[in-house]
Amino acid sequence: MRSSATPCGAEQQGPRQPPRNRFVASDDLRAASDAQLVVSIGRFRQDALAEAYRRHAGAAFGLALRILRERTLAEEIVQDVFLRLWNDPERFDPGRGSLRAYLLAQTHGRAVDLLRAEVARKHREERDARRTPVPADDLEREVWELTLAEQVRGALEQLSSDERDAIGLAYFGGHSYREVASLLGAPEGTVKSRIRSGLGRLRQSLVATGYVEDAGPWAEN
Repeated sequence: MRSSATPCGAEQQGPRQPPRNRFVASDDLRAASDAQLVVSIGRFRQDALAEAYRRHAGAAFGLALRILRERTLAEEIVQDVFLRLWNDPERFDPGRGSLRAYLLAQTHGRAVDLLRAEVARKHREERDARRTPVPADDLEREVWELTLAEQVRGALEQLSSDERDAIGLAYFGGHSYREVASLLGAPEGTVKSRIRSGLGRLRQSLVATGYVEDAGPWAEN
């Protein structure tokens, strides 16, 4: 966990919020690798966090918005994810995958947790308003969808870092195969192969655990 040392010599009261428009990434950091950025974040460089935010906040926001379908909640999730990166950068392990894949995984987890809480809150409000129980079939369906999302998240952790990064960028980050190839520095054909093999393994995992009979978009060609 981060110590309470003050970034850039400023007075700090509690965890610092990740910079948005108040800080600008230094020119030298724009050429730094993601791993170097995290090292700099660990040294309390706010401009390093600003650069990481510039590179990856858009993808994280897109994923959060896709799950939550509400801009305000998606923005809150993104801010929380980057605040966690600021307070505890040591949790990122470059040996397990890219920084973007790590941030997207964090975003997905936080968004699913928030969605679960929002579903529960809305059910309570509707139940109180109607003074009748929530229909069992509706509740079961929503719980099942949330459980399946958790199962997919767990299955992703079992993939290789190459497969996980490619799938995360393509399906959670909303990037095309060409964009994924550019981001990962790999040939487009290699990226397609990683995604195909990863989706096949996801399908096997979901079928094996009994969560789905037909994995739909994960079905092998």
